[in-house]
Amino acid sequence: MDKGAEAAFDYMKARAKKLGLTGEGKTRINRSGCLDRCGLGPLMVIYPQAVWYTFVDNEDIDEIIESHLVNGKVVERLMIS
Repeated sequence: MDKGAEAAFDYMKARAKKLGLTGEGKTRINRSGCLDRCGLGPLMVIYPQAVWYTFVDNEDIDEIIESHLVNGKVVERLMIS
């Protein structure tokens, strides 16, 4: 939380809703615990592919949403393993 995770979550949720990506049968954005990688900063995991991302700012979030959620293309520069 000290790395801006809550603000990032709020932004992500609002952005996905604005783009019409949320709702029944669509994208669901949930909070989670640290997922045992808290030292890496805020993270997101996209299922069912189980792709893990790190991000620094809203521009990174926008890139992940546009590339991965909208177009189905992984953003390799933000992936973690």
